[in-house]
Amino acid sequence: MEEKAPKIHSLSFNFAMNVILKLSAVIFPLITFPYISRVLGPEGNGKITFVTSVVSYFAMFAQLGIPTYGIKACAECRDDREALSRTVQELLAINLVSMTVSYGLLGLCMALVPRFREEPALMAIQAISLLLNTVGMDWLYQAIEQYSYITLRNILFKLLALAGMFWLVQEPEDYVLYGAISLMGSYGSNLWNLFYARRFVRLRVRRKLQWKRHLRPVFSFFALSAATTVYLYMDSVMVGFLHGDAELGYYNAAVKVKTILVSLVTALGTVLLPRISHYLANGRRDKFETLVRQSLGIILLTTVPLVLYFIAAAEPVILFLAGEQYRDSVLPMQIIMVTVLLIGVSNLTGMQVLVPLNLEHYTVLSTVYGAVVNLALNALLIPRLRSAGAAIGTVAAEAAVLAAQLWYLRGRFPLWKGQVQLGKLMLAALAAWGAYAGVRQVFSGNLFLFLAVSALAFFGVYGAVLLILRETMLTGWLRKLGKR
Repeated sequence: MEEKAPKIHSLSFNFAMNVILKLSAVIFPLITFPYISRVLGPEGNGKITFVTSVVSYFAMFAQLGIPTYGIKACAECRDDREALSRTVQELLAINLVSMTVSYGLLGLCMALVPRFREEPALMAIQAISLLLNTVGMDWLYQAIEQYSYITLRNILFKLLALAGMFWLVQEPEDYVLYGAISLMGSYGSNLWNLFYARRFVRLRVRRKLQWKRHLRPVFSFFALSAATTVYLYMDSVMVGFLHGDAELGYYNAAVKVKTILVSLVTALGTVLLPRISHYLANGRRDKFETLVRQSLGIILLTTVPLVLYFIAAAEPVILFLAGEQYRDSVLPMQIIMVTVLLIGVSNLTGMQVLVPLNLEHYTVLSTVYGAVVNLALNALLIPRLRSAGAAIGTVAAEAAVLAAQLWYLRGRFPLWKGQVQLGKLMLAALAAWGAYAGVRQVFSGNLFLFLAVSALAFFGVYGAVLLILRETMLTGWLRKLGKR
């Protein structure tokens, strides 16, 4: 296949494509989660969550730090076809070795840990993700900013998985089949990635690969990935071990809603990393700083109302998405919603500031602090408070990560320059909360109508108050739109 130079679209186009991708990550769970929650029940969902969480640890070893480092390394040399091909070949070779080792470790752990052998078929299916992640090379496509391709192929495979789910998953016993369908929806397109990559790079095996030059940064990013994965999945693994699949199913319902919102909040950061790395590699520090500060303003303006609304509406959201049998998920969801804001900001300070500035070791340290806090609080709280204790541990961990990153950035990067008028933002949020409370008092319709009406009231009042108060960032956006 003929090798082509990648077409680099504007940042606004990439952001639009990534928003579509993230919206698909919201819409598809909104379609599938209510159905699967009711068909599989808390126990079936708990089984899926436990196995997925366990396999995620081995996926972490298989990927090392390549998913993040690969974006940075390839973005820096994307204008040089030969250098890009060489970099991709070297990273793929490292990834294949680490994947092989991870499969060996997984087999050993299944032989030694009885809990891991309770669902061997489901474990084997989920383990295929290690191979598909390796050959998929998503980091390459993000580095060369092929977001239209990423978005289209992702949506296509999600549609295929959606059709398969409604057609084949009908009983609680179909949880293994659902695991296979979910795997296809999430990773099926990765096989195509391997062949499509030949449009941009050469993948033939070279005799002399300079793979050693990547080891130090790869292991630095691996330390970041390891620390993140530990506290990202430790709560689910510990709830599953200590309280069984049903309790894990309740907790997973709360985490599912949080994950959907986080995917939206971090949509901008995904497209910023390759662009920011490219700016810094070419000495354009001013562009880097402008993008970062604009991102912080967007995060604060959008995330604060999201968090407040879903804390207020946790009960109707859970009952609508998962059903009455998941009522025990309401309190964990209200607690864990705070992490949406914390993750939104720490994703910016860590992945979009510290990493491009080659200060990723500080990101690793901050994540280690979060993992330690999470492990300690989980051990203390999960036995007593069950899934609510896991939620508290997660919030504390994310707060520790963000606090550490802000501390490391002091004096190095003036992150805050009054992008958002916080007083006006809080007044708008308070007014929006009052509008929601008013709707709840008078509305007696079904759950879907209530959520639709209350969301319109909440976010409508929020936006209107910001406009009335003439909040600077929002009015600035509107002026720019008016000039187009």
